[in-house]
Amino acid sequence: MQIDPTKQSTQANYKLLIGSVLPRPIAFVTSLGPGGAVNAAPFSFYTVVSTDPPMVSITCSRKPGGVQKDTARNIAETGEFVVQVVDGENIARINQTATNFPPEVGEAEAVGFEVVASVRVKPPRIAQCKLHLECRLHEIRPMGGSKDQPNADVIIGEVVWFHIRDDLYHEGRIDTAKLDPVGRLAGTSYGKMGETFSMPRLSLEEWYKKHGKQEE
Repeated sequence: MQIDPTKQSTQANYKLLIGSVLPRPIAFVTSLGPGGAVNAAPFSFYTVVSTDPPMVSITCSRKPGGVQKDTARNIAETGEFVVQVVDGENIARINQTATNFPPEVGEAEAVGFEVVASVRVKPPRIAQCKLHLECRLHEIRPMGGSKDQPNADVIIGEVVWFHIRDDLYHEGRIDTAKLDPVGRLAGTSYGKMGETFSMPRLSLEEWYKKHGKQEE
């Protein structure tokens, strides 16, 4: 099958992308909206950008007409947000926050999450989550679409504080099994950890020793 993305709709390309780039980690983002309402929404276009300083990015697709989603607008206005890791214990309730509530309604409160204060930023954290990244906005950039109606906003945030539940942290590492992260697949499908394996990378010298050096 050969497909030219310029010959099909945005929605058709979207389906191919989410069926190709997977599993995708999910950023459950809290931000402060109008009147201090705690906006909470999941985003599966999410990754690490830098380690020095630590940075992450989330991509917020825009609504029809190029209108920013509440999360992107809130972050652009306040410059702060918190990323929560989605795990097996909180995925059902996090999925409920994707309901299209009006901006003045806080999704976290609406679905029964408890919020707790952050250390370095004003948006609160979700108490039921095991791991949180407090972030300050580094850059927000409209992408795709047209100049007047972008397709999405790419938001890059610097992580200014980590919150990790004590039982997950050991000698500088996070216990992935205890964290129990959930990833997004295509459509309404999600995935959890299944079989895992370790595959150390060989140094060049080790590779030549194992496989033999090619003759010049």
